[in-house]
Amino acid sequence: MPLTSPAPGPPSSARVAAAVRHAVGAGLLGESRPVAGFIDTDGVRDSVRALQDAFAGAPGVLHTFAAKAASLVPVLRLLADCGMGCEVASPGELRLALDAGFSPSAIVLDSPAKTRDEIRQALALGVALNADSLDEVRRIASLRSSSSASVIGMRVNPQVGSGAIGAMSTATATSKFGVALLDPGARERVVQAFAEHSWLTQLHAHVGSQGCSLELIAAGVAEMYQLAEEINKTLGTRQVTGIDIGGGLPVNFDDDSVRPTFAAHAAALRAAVPGLFDGRYRLITEFGRSLLAKNGFIGALVEYTKDAGGRRIALTHAGAQIATRTVFMPDAWPLRVGAFDAEGRPKEGPPLVQDIAGPCCFAGDVVAHARELPELREGDFVVLYDTGAYYFSTPWSYNSLPRPAVYGFSTVGDGGDDGSDGDTVRFAPVRDAQSLDSIAEESGAGHADSLLGLGPRRDR
Repeated sequence: MPLTSPAPGPPSSARVAAAVRHAVGAGLLGESRPVAGFIDTDGVRDSVRALQDAFAGAPGVLHTFAAKAASLVPVLRLLADCGMGCEVASPGELRLALDAGFSPSAIVLDSPAKTRDEIRQALALGVALNADSLDEVRRIASLRSSSSASVIGMRVNPQVGSGAIGAMSTATATSKFGVALLDPGARERVVQAFAEHSWLTQLHAHVGSQGCSLELIAAGVAEMYQLAEEINKTLGTRQVTGIDIGGGLPVNFDDDSVRPTFAAHAAALRAAVPGLFDGRYRLITEFGRSLLAKNGFIGALVEYTKDAGGRRIALTHAGAQIATRTVFMPDAWPLRVGAFDAEGRPKEGPPLVQDIAGPCCFAGDVVAHARELPELREGDFVVLYDTGAYYFSTPWSYNSLPRPAVYGFSTVGDGGDDGSDGDTVRFAPVRDAQSLDSIAEESGAGHADSLLGLGPRRDR
């Protein structure tokens, strides 16, 4: 199976260029709207099709989208329309999934700290749950009624090791997620839990995401598959009927190509776990970043440029508030940067070493260090590529900076590399830019005097 996906697929530089030029022309990017996120809806549909095609040989697969990767209702609605389910990990994400139109039966609730109220709601709705611990299994048992339609599983930690980014690896020896299978007596306790609760019918494991190899992910799935076989053999019945393999396909942030592909991932799973696709187990997936990252970008205005210590610095409106991981872990989460002129066209000219900094009031707010780009000037724009997942959809409220507007777009045409000819770009709103009134409300403006009545009053 190919490791790299050719066009068509997620947006090429030409499609992004066309979107930037039209966004500037339409006033979606500019002085009054200095930063915005963009989602390529055609690319999203292509990515979903690639996932569905990769697993086409397995009957009854439920592909769910990890809502945390793009917690925006119109994006979730688009994915539901493409035939996806939804994986959620909080009451807020569950609400967004329901508002987006996902059927409760196509929603999976994963969280290591579900409250009793969350469990009651999921059971009442018929949402699937994956218990994160043996204690949670006991809690579900105390709350569950025989009339609930919820599929209930148990998350296990196969403890197969870490990928290149420790913070993104969830199958380490001490991971907070799931029941650690290699701990003394843990495997026996899992089997016993299934023996005691006939409504436990599913196993779940997630090895990690960015930085995890296909081989590491497949090794974790193989461990879970062997456990399912062991449980069913021990109990003498096919009680485990579903296997949730999680998501975690890493994303290439170096260029436009998609690698590894969903097809390569499915091939690695077939090689490591030949029985996984034979229909004995219903498969559930929970992909997020790999579906959305390369189908989105951030555009930001260059407000100022300056020189310091022999280095050119471009001050933009895209910083840690929307590229948090990149700012704090630049080596693990580097982003490609594009330079565009004041009309939204790709800049040309000799390369100049420049830092691309953001608006946050701390020295480390730099999204790209020492990049060679055509010289940026006030009024130009920068593009942060491959930011369709996690970036503008889950902003950080540092400095009370407003959440940026987000738009979906569709590109039709065969324009050149700069997207200047023969193309048509249509936009649709996804999220409005946050207002100052909203910032004040979230900051407690409605309770401005509430603390004055506490404690001794001072004389006036």
